[in-house]
Amino acid sequence: MQKITIAKGDGIGPEIMDATLRIIMAAGAAIETEEIEVGEKVYLAGNTAGIAKESWDIIRRNKIFLKAPITTPQGGGYKSLNVTTRKFLGLYANIRPCVSLHPFVATKHPIMDVVIVRENEEDLYAGIEHQQTDEVVQCLKLISRPGCEKIVRYAFEYAKQYGRKKVTCFTKDNIMKQTDGLFHQVFDEIAAEYPEIENEHWIIDIGAAKMADTPEVFDVIVMPNLYGDVLSDVAAQIAGSVGLAGSANIGETCAMFEAIHGSAPRRAGQNMANPSGLLQGAIMMLNHIGQTAVAERVQNAWLATIEAGIHTYDIYKEGVSKQKVGTKEFADAVIAHLGKIPQVFKPVNYATDKPFVLPKYKRKAPAVKELQEVDLFVHWPGTNPNELAALVEKVNIEGVSLSMITNRGIKVWPDGFEETFCTDHWRCRFKPTQGTQINKQTIIQLLGNAEAQGIDVVKTENLYAFDGKQGFSLGQGQ
Repeated sequence: MQKITIAKGDGIGPEIMDATLRIIMAAGAAIETEEIEVGEKVYLAGNTAGIAKESWDIIRRNKIFLKAPITTPQGGGYKSLNVTTRKFLGLYANIRPCVSLHPFVATKHPIMDVVIVRENEEDLYAGIEHQQTDEVVQCLKLISRPGCEKIVRYAFEYAKQYGRKKVTCFTKDNIMKQTDGLFHQVFDEIAAEYPEIENEHWIIDIGAAKMADTPEVFDVIVMPNLYGDVLSDVAAQIAGSVGLAGSANIGETCAMFEAIHGSAPRRAGQNMANPSGLLQGAIMMLNHIGQTAVAERVQNAWLATIEAGIHTYDIYKEGVSKQKVGTKEFADAVIAHLGKIPQVFKPVNYATDKPFVLPKYKRKAPAVKELQEVDLFVHWPGTNPNELAALVEKVNIEGVSLSMITNRGIKVWPDGFEETFCTDHWRCRFKPTQGTQINKQTIIQLLGNAEAQGIDVVKTENLYAFDGKQGFSLGQGQ
């Protein structure tokens, strides 16, 4: 018996949660529920997180959290509970199956069956941003080896568990060679451990275009956070089933399962809502905790119900649907179809009753780290890089001198083009000369000289090599 935490949420949440629980319990789910309250009432009671400390304790104790949609009040500094939960509980993997239900749900892609595996914690979503000059703000894109290894391994283990044939990686490592380059590198390393599963890599722009045009060529797609966020919505939309899709958020110890749609308060209390999205989340939950036989029974019954033309208002279509039903009646119909196998759709056949377990990340031995150069980022309102270079060269110290200036990544000195537009944010790179070595004391001296010259240094970045491999990018055009 698995104890889980449930939250009925807001709007249509209580109705679809009740329907979902009725279905999975009728199918034989060995679970016990413990309910917490999250969402609008908690927000409006003065808790800007939308969840009480006691509720966190319950979630962390039970490990498994099935959550209905909630309403986040507008304004007032209220935080997204989804984002908070993912971060606090270390839910590093977001899993979103996007499957066509043709001919019962309209779609231009009748044989689409794609699973998006999105990294959930880092990338640009680390949320580290700064305004550095009048004209320039920055957002730090953080990609870690542990983050890459965990999400890529999850994608391959998911494919293995559910009989998927191929895992595809999307990155933009032709431009972001360090960050996306690491994601791609780790993908290649881990793919080699799964020779039975086909693997491939696409640059994100052409990969996204291909997915939107011909999604049937993909199976499982694994991506860093931002790309996964965008393309999981695209994939759900083109599958024609945004309101029918579930989502899993997986961590090393905890997991959260939900529908991808919102709380739809206009439909609340009317017995109209389609519970399928949350039901799909619950099926993913059952698979995650090892109750795959129950998950298989529910999924096949749900598919058989859709095939039978028993539809809620959101997918009901004259000439295709046979019966328009409400939330409770749809749940009754799925329960009535338990034990039946779909005839139009391919029946699911989940591989094993073993829980989905991944090894924890093991930190590798540290590399030999060598400080090679340093970037000083300067706020300067001028427009002529040669003038700035003449000023910044006064910062030089014995054995270390200015080697390059870039503006928004483009090399503008030496030998820059006068056509290049420049903002007030300049990267000034200093490197050792005459075979000397740079160190932290050197950087302090450079900063002291810059201060003495009245140069506004807004940031420094130390440039390292790791085991002799350069760990920083060149200037564009360098």
